[in-house]
Amino acid sequence: MSFHPPIRTLSRRAISVALIAGPYLWLGSRAQAQAARQLTPSQTEGPFYPVRLPKDSDYDLLRNGTLDYAAGQAVWVQGNVTDIDGKPVAGAQVEIWQADHAGHYDHPGDGSRADPAFQGFGRLVVGAEGSYRFRTIRPVPYTGRTPHIHFKVKLGARELLTTQLYVEGDPGNARDGIWRRMGEADRAAVTAAFKPGSDGLMAQFPIVVRA
Repeated sequence: MSFHPPIRTLSRRAISVALIAGPYLWLGSRAQAQAARQLTPSQTEGPFYPVRLPKDSDYDLLRNGTLDYAAGQAVWVQGNVTDIDGKPVAGAQVEIWQADHAGHYDHPGDGSRADPAFQGFGRLVVGAEGSYRFRTIRPVPYTGRTPHIHFKVKLGARELLTTQLYVEGDPGNARDGIWRRMGEADRAAVTAAFKPGSDGLMAQFPIVVRA
């Protein structure tokens, strides 16, 4: 004669199994979500990181001291700096540098031919929410390179990331040696659409670092 446990017993067992398995299922889902968050790939610093930083090195690259820069196509580049778990990296310092509208850097290696009204370099420290915002120009191509903006992220004395931001859909990307060497996921992580927004042309560039 077979024995069948009471329905009440089965319910208790089912509840016990659910309670035991629940945390593991939740942790598994969380781990999958974390695995899906991709670190922003690192890129070469390049030869034109400033030898000396400009006296005016704030978020607005279109105003260098008392000079206003009217060339090029103005754009806001913004985003958040987070860690692999999506937590804002409060206090991180974000730096950007790039060529002016004619493709020149303010650097001895480029003959220091950049327009003096273009700041060329900017930096800021993110707050508790991890957000940053720079006013600059849509990057332009120059010999051997597709349009790009250089980024560096630091936290205290630590350098967390050096990378480059590219323009989505730019025909020069496919001919650029650095961009072409990246895999599809890495390209997507450092390539942004530059499109009209509430304050003019805008690009969103979220940065994920191992903090």
